[in-house]
Amino acid sequence: MGVRGARPKRKSISWSAKLAYAVGLIATDGCLSGDGRHIELTSKDKEQLLTFMQCVGKKVKISTKKSGYTRKLTTRIQFSDVTLYSFFISVGLTPNKTKTIGKLEIPDKYFFDFLRGSLDGDGSFYSYWDPRWRSSFMFYLSFVSASMAHLNWIRSVLTRLISVRGHKTNAKGKSWYQLKYAKKESLKIIKKMYYSNSVPCLQRKRKKIFLALKRQRT
Repeated sequence: MGVRGARPKRKSISWSAKLAYAVGLIATDGCLSGDGRHIELTSKDKEQLLTFMQCVGKKVKISTKKSGYTRKLTTRIQFSDVTLYSFFISVGLTPNKTKTIGKLEIPDKYFFDFLRGSLDGDGSFYSYWDPRWRSSFMFYLSFVSASMAHLNWIRSVLTRLISVRGHKTNAKGKSWYQLKYAKKESLKIIKKMYYSNSVPCLQRKRKKIFLALKRQRT
């Protein structure tokens, strides 16, 4: 007999596109506490927190915290879920993962959902007109991590799945690395990540990408 008022326990977890996207967010902007149950996601975009909750079937209060060197207030969610926490651990995430994260156990079927979450968390997309060539519109897709091992893994999977190579950079004096893909290769990745108009994503970033793609076709 269950305890009156007790929350129902989460059943076993199965892979899905939404869950893979959530893994991407936790791998970049998330944190697993050392107590084996608490999960936290921090983001300046409230939309991202709401999307994450929808992907993992949670509805919790959005609070604020001081983040980074600037100590600016940013929004976050935190909740306790032993089953989901254990799932994240099983795919290769750990507490204090920033510099130690490496290969994750993501099924190929859901890799680009994970990658979209990674892009929305710590990645970027930028475009510009290259002054060296007339009417040359350039753009780059970039994934960021403090762990070179993690970027090496992402790069190896992308090479295996869609034959893109990219290149890695480390800005002088910075504690993080970038994995960048230029125009031709980034188009192949974007097509795979945004395979449907209904995939969970950060809408402002998606809009920025597709506006650039539209511009380069005109």
